Amino acid sequence: MLPLAILFVVLVLLMPRTAKFNYDYRKGSPWPYETLVSQFDFPILKTEEQLMEEREAAGSGTVPYYRYSDEVVNNTVKALQSLDLGRFARLRPAIASEMTEIYSKGVISDAKVKLDRGYGDVSQDVIYIQRNKRASKYPRSEVYKVSDAQNQLVARISRSNPGVNLDSLFKRTGVYDLIVPNLLFDRTMTELSHAESADYVSPTSGYVSAEQKIVSKGEIVTPEIAQILDSYKAEYNKAFGYDGPRFLLVLGDLLIALALVVILYFCIFFTNRQIFQEPNRYYYLLTIFGLTAVVTFLVERIAPSLMYLMPFTVFVMYMLAFFKKRVVLPVYMVSLLPLLIFSGNGVELYFIFLCAGIVSMNTYKRFNRGWLQFVNALVIFGVELVVFTGFRLIDAGHSLVWVNVLFLFIGSMLTVAFYPLIYLFERIFNLVSTNKLVELTDTNNRLLQELSTKAPGTFQHSLQVMNMADAAGRSVHANVPLLRAAALYHDIGKMKNPLCFIENAGNHTGPGYHDGKDPRESAREIIAHVADGMEIAKANKLPEEISNFILTHHGTSYTAYFRNQYLNAGGDPSDLSDFYYDGRKPRSKEEVILMICDSVEAASRTLKEFTPESFDRFVEAMVAGKDESGQFQAAEITLSELNTVKAVLKDYLQQLYHERIVYPKNENE
Repeated sequence: MLPLAILFVVLVLLMPRTAKFNYDYRKGSPWPYETLVSQFDFPILKTEEQLMEEREAAGSGTVPYYRYSDEVVNNTVKALQSLDLGRFARLRPAIASEMTEIYSKGVISDAKVKLDRGYGDVSQDVIYIQRNKRASKYPRSEVYKVSDAQNQLVARISRSNPGVNLDSLFKRTGVYDLIVPNLLFDRTMTELSHAESADYVSPTSGYVSAEQKIVSKGEIVTPEIAQILDSYKAEYNKAFGYDGPRFLLVLGDLLIALALVVILYFCIFFTNRQIFQEPNRYYYLLTIFGLTAVVTFLVERIAPSLMYLMPFTVFVMYMLAFFKKRVVLPVYMVSLLPLLIFSGNGVELYFIFLCAGIVSMNTYKRFNRGWLQFVNALVIFGVELVVFTGFRLIDAGHSLVWVNVLFLFIGSMLTVAFYPLIYLFERIFNLVSTNKLVELTDTNNRLLQELSTKAPGTFQHSLQVMNMADAAGRSVHANVPLLRAAALYHDIGKMKNPLCFIENAGNHTGPGYHDGKDPRESAREIIAHVADGMEIAKANKLPEEISNFILTHHGTSYTAYFRNQYLNAGGDPSDLSDFYYDGRKPRSKEEVILMICDSVEAASRTLKEFTPESFDRFVEAMVAGKDESGQFQAAEITLSELNTVKAVLKDYLQQLYHERIVYPKNENE
C-alpha cells in the first residue's frame, strides 16, 4: 500500500488550491441554475474569432504618421516679412495671422503617401500627428493639404478685402510658395505603428459591475450571454479564488485524491490482480498514472490554453508496451480524470484524448516502427480533430478555433518525439517491451546460436514449440511476442548437459546416456535443466518475464519415464520427491499455453498413428494430465480458452504430420 500512499500524497500536493467554477452551460440551452449575479467587477473578454477579425481589420489598412514641425511655421512667417507686397503691404499682418492659424491645424502634402512595404491601403480618413513627443489620432478632414491651405488663406483674407484679386497677388508675390507642409510624413514610424496596431487589439469589449445580473434561471444562453459567462468563469478561476474556510478546500482535495487512488487500485484489481505481485510492473503503472496527473496539474496552473498541446495519448503507448488492453483502457480512463475534474474545458478535453487513446490502442501495434509512427500520429490527430469539431458544432455552430487545431496537431506529432522514452522506462523498471521481445526472437543472437551449437535437438524442439505456441496464442488473444520469445528460451538450461536429453543424441548408436544409471540420478539430471536455465538467464540478463517461463514450463509435474521406471523396479511409492520438478505452477494464460505446447511437441514424436482421431485423443490426454495434476489451478485461463487451444493444437499436428502420396516409379527406367 506504500506506493499508493506516495501517489496519494503527490496528487494532494499538486492539486489546484483554488475553487472551481461549478456551472455547466451550453449555447442555445436554458440556464438550469438559479439567477446568476456577479460577485465582483470583471471585463467581458472577446472571443478568439472577434480578436482575429479585429486583428485582420487592423492589419488591412495603414494609418500615416506625421510629425508637427514648428520650424516650418517659424521659417514661413519670417520669409513672409521679406516679401515685397507693394501697395498691399498693409495685408502682411493679416496674412501672417491667417497662415499661423492654418498651420496650427496642420498642412500636409498634396502628393499621396507611398510605403516601401506592402501594408495595404493608406488610410484617407485618419492620421497620426506627433506634437511635443506625443502622438494622437486625428480625422484627416481636420488638417489641410497644401492646395486646401492656399484656398483657405485666400478665403479668409477676402472677407476683409473684398475688392482685391488675392489669388493673382499671392501668385505674383510668392505668398503661395511660402505655404509648405508643416506635418512631415514619417515612413519608419508609420510602418512601426502599423505593426503594433495589427498585433495589439484590446482583449475586452465591455465591463460587468458587481451585483449586476448575468443570466436568469431558464433564460436561453445566447452567444452574448455565453461570452459573459466565459469571462466571469475566467476571472473567477483566476482572481476570485476560494472565499470559504481553507480547510474545506484542502479536505476536498484529499477526498478527490483518495477517490482517484482507490479507483486506480480497483482498476488493477479487477483487470489483472497479478500485477500487485510484480513490483516493477506495478510501480511502472503508478508512475505513468502520476505523470499524467502531474502534466495536467502543472499545465492547468501555468498555461491552461496549452492543454490541447499535451500528447496524452503517448501514455497509452507507454502502457501498451508492457500491459494488455484490458488493463490499459481502464487505467488510462482514470488517468484522465484529473483533466476532467480540474481543467476549465475538462469535458471536451477528456473526451478528445479518451477517443484518441482508444483508437491508438488499435493502431499502435501496426504503426509503432520507423516512419509508420508518423502515420499513427496522423490517425490520432484525425480522431482528435473529429471530436473537437463535433464539440464546436454542438456549441451553437461555433467556428473552429484554429489555434487549438494547431495545438492538437503538434501534440499528436509529439507522441512520436516522446515515444523513445519507453526504452528509458524499460531500463529503469527492468521491463520488457514488444520491441525487446522481437529482438530476443532473432535466432542470430549469441545465446540462441550457442544453444543451436551445443544442443541442436533442443534448439529444433524450441523452434517447433515457438510455432505451435504462436498459433495457439493467437487463437485466444494472448501475448504472442512474449510466447514466441519464451518458447525459444524455455529449455536454455539443457545447454549445460545436452546429451542428457534424447533429442540431442542424434544418430548416436552406442550406449545411451542414461543406460545403467539409477532412475533417481537420471531424474535429478533431467530436472536440473530448469535451475540451469534460470542461472543462464540471470547471467545473460534475460528479462524476468522470460525467466518465469523457464520456471513454469514443467510446473510441479514429474519425470514420468524415470518415475515409472523406478516404481516398476520396486521403488518406494512414498519416496518420489526426486522425480518432481521444483518449479512454479503457471499463472498467466501464456505460461499455460507454453506448458501445453512443450509437452505436446515433445510427446508427439512418439505417436505411431497419424489420424485426426489419434491427434484428438493425444491432445486431450496431454491437457487432461496437466489439469488433473493441478498445474492450471492458479492460472488465468478460462475453460473456453483451453478448449480453443486444444482445437488449434489438434489442427496443427494434423498439418505437421499429414500423409504424403507415394510417387509412382517410371517402369521404363
